[in-house]
Amino acid sequence: MKPDIAIIDHAMQSMTARLIVFGTVRSTRRKANLLRGALITLLLVCSGLACAADFSLQDIQGKTHRLTDYRGKWVLVNFWATWCPPCLKEIPELVSLHDAHHDKDLLVIGIAMDSGSKKQVAKFARAHGISYPVVMGDRRNTAQFGVPEILPVSYLYNPGGEQVSYQEGEVTRASVEAYINKK
Repeated sequence: MKPDIAIIDHAMQSMTARLIVFGTVRSTRRKANLLRGALITLLLVCSGLACAADFSLQDIQGKTHRLTDYRGKWVLVNFWATWCPPCLKEIPELVSLHDAHHDKDLLVIGIAMDSGSKKQVAKFARAHGISYPVVMGDRRNTAQFGVPEILPVSYLYNPGGEQVSYQEGEVTRASVEAYINKK
């Protein structure tokens, strides 16, 4: 799998910041904590990349979705929340994308980062016409990708199961279709 440059860049910035502070600290204990933090950052990013390559998610209807089940299709995993304005703006785009492609070449899976119950998220999904599978963003599910720092965030996997794109912020049907059509 080819790691996404944005993910690696973010990890490197975090590690660099810790190491810069490391050079200005005299306390051995503080230096050890900074190095430990840098290593944990690197391990989390690397483990997130490795785990996400073979994820297994259970949606709010009880169905399990594994990346390996969708070999031959593009898979877009989108982290969102009911309280997130950019997320709400992109929902119709994702519904349109999923409805146009899910029987052919692309599936959308939404991971709701809400603190509410499955019942509340299911009610929201019905009210907003969400036709793609919705998964609760619990600890088990987010551990497979890493907890996003902002919402929305989308991961795109090619038909071979490799993560090929990571997008912070809104995605549109047109941008995803343009990406998959050029590949």
